[in-house]
Amino acid sequence: MDGDIQTVTPFIPTEHDAPPPEPQDALLSTQRSDSPLRKRVRRRSSTSSTALMDPSQSPLSVPQDPYVPQRDEKYYMSDGSCVLRVGTTLFNVVHRSILSADSSSFGTLFTLPQGDIPMEGTSDDNPIVLPGDSPEEFRNFLWSLYALPHEIMMVRGPRVDLSRLIDIAKVANKYSFKSTETWALDAIQEYIERKPSPLLSSISVGIPFSADSPPSTPESKRQISRIIRLAQMCGHTNLLDTMISLLRQLMSSLDFSYLAMSLADELDFRELRGLAYLEVLQRSVFICGHDENGNLLVAGDVHKSADGADRLVVSPVQRLRLLSGYHRLTKAWERLRVLPIQFEHAPLCGATWHQHSCTQSWTEFWKEKTRSDGVLSLGAANVIGRLQVILKEFDKWGSAAYMHHDCKSVARRAIQETIKRTTEALPDYFHEDGEY
Repeated sequence: MDGDIQTVTPFIPTEHDAPPPEPQDALLSTQRSDSPLRKRVRRRSSTSSTALMDPSQSPLSVPQDPYVPQRDEKYYMSDGSCVLRVGTTLFNVVHRSILSADSSSFGTLFTLPQGDIPMEGTSDDNPIVLPGDSPEEFRNFLWSLYALPHEIMMVRGPRVDLSRLIDIAKVANKYSFKSTETWALDAIQEYIERKPSPLLSSISVGIPFSADSPPSTPESKRQISRIIRLAQMCGHTNLLDTMISLLRQLMSSLDFSYLAMSLADELDFRELRGLAYLEVLQRSVFICGHDENGNLLVAGDVHKSADGADRLVVSPVQRLRLLSGYHRLTKAWERLRVLPIQFEHAPLCGATWHQHSCTQSWTEFWKEKTRSDGVLSLGAANVIGRLQVILKEFDKWGSAAYMHHDCKSVARRAIQETIKRTTEALPDYFHEDGEY
């Protein structure tokens, strides 16, 4: 936990970490609106641009203007009736009725009165401009509308293009193709739930943080991040629960623990936030700010120390939350250690037993076990782990204890309930506000 606090931007892999998409129209970036379908920005036609060329210059030697839209090789159809522009790529689909199906946003667009303005989408010079998508995403979406039956069946086969399905669901959600969106999300869910899960097949699970920790790649983290964001955006509860469960399995890896921690902060996943912060707190050394050479550290990176230990770079806010969690959890344990968990004695204890002796026996057990080697071997902030050790010791206590049998059962439930309450309250420990 060293380094000066500086502004560090957390790294969370997104679809934008993929190879850069085709360049967007420079003018479009300043004219964004909340609507997914917008009027296009007029530009001088490519014909007028070529007219300015030196006649003596060969066309092959002239570099192509990156902002002049190019026709898509597959989905610019010669008999198309609707020209769409995504970035610098033109698509020409056959029937407007296909884009209008499924109560999509295109149906509303096509029914808007045009007045004296030429109808958009009728030519390359007057396309319907779709901002915010990449050509690859929209190309994959069109595949879902025009794919042949045998191509669709491949989605249920052993080899699935997961990125294509994610793109289809994302674009379908944006333009309200509800049945297409549901189909793509269900296909992703079915793919992930295969045994063993394809997302886990290339990642070793269950190895503690060390040099041999589960390997993670930018692509695997990017795919998991995209699916979790997609499931939340589309409100697909089953897929979201499946992905969070999968991510929790991967949190034995430092990279995936940081990913879980950052996604939980970004998307406000309360339960995941508490578990991820606790995992990072218990299993890693975290740093923030600059290295010894004055270079700014990037949140999410893992550095090797001189002794070979992994050191996780976190943002200033994350470091403050981790330190706050450590402080609050250690105080919580100290309160538990000093004052044994309280419980109501069983009715028969007062009638046939000496309650004072029962209470004394429980108090002696608690004082002894909170100082045991098994408890002290765990970190001071690992309240849940320490309580679980005490619960195991209580089960071994047997008949030697001078406690009523029914009171033993009540005391055991009291330990379990304390573990449950502490687990549910974990996110409240890891925040920067409030009392310390």
